[in-house]
Amino acid sequence: MPTVKIMDLTSAEVGEIELADVVFGVALNEPLIHEAVRNFLANRRAGTSATKTRGDVSGSGRKLWKQKGTGRARVGSIRSSIWRKGGTVHGPVPRSYGYRLPRKMVLGALRSALSAKLADEKLTVVDAWQLESHKTKPFREALGRLDGVTKTMLLVEIAANRNLELASRNLEGVKLVAPHALQPYEILRHDRLFLSKDAAVRLGETLGLGPRTVVPAADVVTIEAAKPVETPKAAKSAAKGKKAPAKKAVAKKPPAKGKSKGKK
Repeated sequence: MPTVKIMDLTSAEVGEIELADVVFGVALNEPLIHEAVRNFLANRRAGTSATKTRGDVSGSGRKLWKQKGTGRARVGSIRSSIWRKGGTVHGPVPRSYGYRLPRKMVLGALRSALSAKLADEKLTVVDAWQLESHKTKPFREALGRLDGVTKTMLLVEIAANRNLELASRNLEGVKLVAPHALQPYEILRHDRLFLSKDAAVRLGETLGLGPRTVVPAADVVTIEAAKPVETPKAAKSAAKGKKAPAKKAVAKKPPAKGKSKGKK
């Protein structure tokens, strides 16, 4: 497992941490990272470009001249696409450019990007982002002590830290994200990656999980419902309550037509 030093905000070493080898020690997969970045940018694309067709542009709908007899080409509307300021044919319409990338590919690209940052020695593990205030100036000085060369930095923190959020959002090139919102594009876009100790452990646990194992269910045992025990009093009352079966009523035949009861 790769071992990384843990630094505090004064740039002093306070310990070491072993990172998960399956997350921070994998080989670089450039095609996979390229596909993940392409998917991220496509999903973020607005897709609002549009043009006006002949039904959207302004102009009269009357026929400019009669169909025959003028010697000119026939024309039906001034909004035709062959006219100046006419409508556009087969122009762009609002659409979505996003598409779904398999989850295994996204996680694989994330592991590859994290491993590349560690291999390039551009990954720093911070003990904790304990800031006394939300002011930007002391936080900028703390980042300068950790690494005062790079301009773009990506901070990863697992817990809600209001002072860190307020102090970092006003710095150009500095972005704060949570581990579950980390993207390969953001890792590659920023030159330096700062992980808190808890965030590094969380990424090693979530991204280092293997295939899910299915636990077989135990044998299902059917239990028959117990019959209620009848007391002597309940048996006697049930016997008294029984009635003899009713006789079926015999349907009477209707009298024949044309014959009345009085006539013989």
